[in-house]
Amino acid sequence: MNRFVRAWVDGWVVSRGAAPPVARPWGWTIDVGTGTRHATRHVLGATNDAVTESTVRTVAGAVTGAGVWLKAFADPSVVGPWLGPDWWIDPEPGSLMTAPLTADPPGSAPAGYRTRTWSRGGVIRTMIAAPDGSLAARGQIAPTGATAVVDQIETSPHHRRRGLGALVMRTLQHAAAGQGARTGVLGATPQGRALYESLGWRVESSLTSAEFTGDARA
Repeated sequence: MNRFVRAWVDGWVVSRGAAPPVARPWGWTIDVGTGTRHATRHVLGATNDAVTESTVRTVAGAVTGAGVWLKAFADPSVVGPWLGPDWWIDPEPGSLMTAPLTADPPGSAPAGYRTRTWSRGGVIRTMIAAPDGSLAARGQIAPTGATAVVDQIETSPHHRRRGLGALVMRTLQHAAAGQGARTGVLGATPQGRALYESLGWRVESSLTSAEFTGDARA
């Protein structure tokens, strides 16, 4: 099992309040229970060339219920043909990314904006409020020992290109480092990847997200 995938699984379940991951020979099963569209997810523990057709077909072939997702750390162009027509595949590949965490001060918000950071249930959250009090940007990070998983980074459309996303990331990294985490891990969207790379994050592998849409919805 890839150690960064393991770290991502451990931190993601804390961040989202999901059930503890159940170990499988090929990775982990996580019960999420956030709605009919996201009941359970299977996460393969291998990355890149170690993701095999036989494993993907075995895991996918055992799925028959709606709201089950498969996460595989390889490109959709590789994984997609192994899944078949009963699966919807996100056409935009995500990325598994990592970065060293430092306790460097994150800096201040632009004039008129306000930053607040707090911790609850093992998750550190940061929000930046706009001058009118509305949400300008937000994010959270879940430290789990030496690693911490960044999650749900968001900047409101009217407040983009002002450095708020970078400030959220630096604030979260600073807070997690203060709790002893030394390595950050995240699953990035194509849009978020550029921000993270500008902050020194590096890509470890591609990420395929697929949702079962077959028999249960026929």
